[in-house]
This record gives sequence, C-alpha cells and structure tokens, in this order.
Amino acid sequence: MGKIIYIIRHAEAEGQDKDAVLTLRGESQAKELVDFFKNKNITYIYSSPFKRAIQTIKPLAESLHKEVILEDNLRERLLSTTNFPDWKEKLAATFSDDDLSFEGGETSKEASVRIRKLVDELPTSSIIVTHGNIMALLLRSYDSSFGFTEWESLSNPDIFQLIIKANDISLKRIYNK
Repeated sequence: MGKIIYIIRHAEAEGQDKDAVLTLRGESQAKELVDFFKNKNITYIYSSPFKRAIQTIKPLAESLHKEVILEDNLRERLLSTTNFPDWKEKLAATFSDDDLSFEGGETSKEASVRIRKLVDELPTSSIIVTHGNIMALLLRSYDSSFGFTEWESLSNPDIFQLIIKANDISLKRIYNK
C-alpha cells in the first residue's frame, strides 16, 4: 500500500506578503478546485498559514467537510530579508547551489529538508497547499530535473500528484491553469 499526496500551489493572489489575499480570479480558481477534487478520496488537507493558501483551499475543504490543518512548514521559502531588484537571478542561483543563502534567508537545502520531512510523514490521500518556490524545491527533491526553468513554468494554481509505493515514486502534473 502506498500513499497519494496532492501538492497545490495557491491560486492567483494580490502579492507575495503572507497576508496577501486572492484576486477575484484567484477566488474563482479556488472554487474550480471543488469540481476537480470531487471524485478523489481526500482524507486530510494541510495548508501554509499564509492567507492566499488558506483562501485557495477553503471552498474545497468546506465542500468535503474537512478541517484545514495549518502547517508552518508549508510556508513559502524566505529567499532573504532584503528586497533585491535582481531577486529572480538570485533565486535562479539557489537552484544551482543548494547551500547558497542571502541575508536572513533559507538555503535551498534547508527549505527542501523542511518541506520534504513534512511530506514524508503525511498520511495517504492528503492535500497540501503551498507556494511556488518551496513547491519547486519539494518537487526537485523527488525529481532532480525539476529546476529554476520548471519553477518559472508553474501556474497559479498548479497541482502535482505524488504517489509513493515502497521505493517507487510517481510524480506528475495533473492540473495547470
């Protein structure tokens, strides 16, 4: 017996701050997830504590009568406490060097370990709602070919299905807007 984990990147939001809310389009996208998941057997729903992640999963959780379990390890990876005009280039560099860090930020390795440990401990048929950078690092921990270019191709929302059976791992994108 294995386990299935659905990894969701939050819907379209008004910004990157932890209190940023979904746009009107993002609210509509969140409602679309209800239909997408209606025939899937979901046991648990975990979310980043950031408002946009919670708002993304709330309609689905309500329709399934499930509690949203807030999990700090699903929060976005902090690249730095400094705002860089060239943040995208700095982010790209962290995909090439797992130990590279910027002032006040996490390395790719630290963030990967944080989220991977959580996912490895999750029960089967779980949904996690998280953010683009930390999601990309998680996906890369299962598929080493997932890098900066793949991060750039992530949409809001985006869903990957992770199936783990013994030593066999299957990872595939199942929803992309």
